[in-house]
Amino acid sequence: MPTVPPSPTAAQLPVRTAAVWAALDPLVGAGTPLRVLDVGGGSGMFAVPLARLGHTVTVVDPSADALATLSRRAQNDGVGERVVGVQGDGDLLHEVLAEDGGYDLALCHSVLEVVDDPAVTLREIAGALRPGGQVSLAVANRAGGVLARAIAGQPVEALAVLRDQETVPGRPGRRRFTHGDLLVLVDGAGLTAGEWRGVSVVADLLEAAAGADVAAVRDLELALAGTSPYREVAAGLHLLATRP
Repeated sequence: MPTVPPSPTAAQLPVRTAAVWAALDPLVGAGTPLRVLDVGGGSGMFAVPLARLGHTVTVVDPSADALATLSRRAQNDGVGERVVGVQGDGDLLHEVLAEDGGYDLALCHSVLEVVDDPAVTLREIAGALRPGGQVSLAVANRAGGVLARAIAGQPVEALAVLRDQETVPGRPGRRRFTHGDLLVLVDGAGLTAGEWRGVSVVADLLEAAAGADVAAVRDLELALAGTSPYREVAAGLHLLATRP
């Protein structure tokens, strides 16, 4: 059975993101400082741990409040000099970044669900990468959303997610994706798709269980993340893609 190798960084972070960190670990844990672009990562959940590993991270986010949280978190962790916050939108990176085309790694996590046009945003991110640079994509999974609502006893809501008709009062609709959807976006941005895995295949369910062993949950999550049919029904999807 294929498994995702554990990440030393992941052991210190939430179980539900363990598969993402395990996928990133060969890149960010190799001992070579990288220039990282984090689009929509304002509060620093990924940026600060990456800076602790020695990388320089530019975070682009439209929220001034989130960027203020990022700055405080980076300063408190002693990595303020390696984290830069820039207020702006992912679909206008060419306007807000001082230079394009030089990043080794870009993160686009929980962003494509809410932007005006996912294809435009991903093309902007691809343009900010150096040749050979990679982008880490994490999105909400439609199948996982359907099953989560069904398990919660919400068949009407589950059917709405299945039909891509989910609505939340007072908030714009949130997109959900299939693996096939991601492949279309990646190809349209001129990127080459690599490995993909599920994010939070069982972590959300097991973390809510009283007395669940966190280390055991992490081990199970990592074992299932790259394995079919389990990854297809995870809460989220993660994919690495490369700029040729």
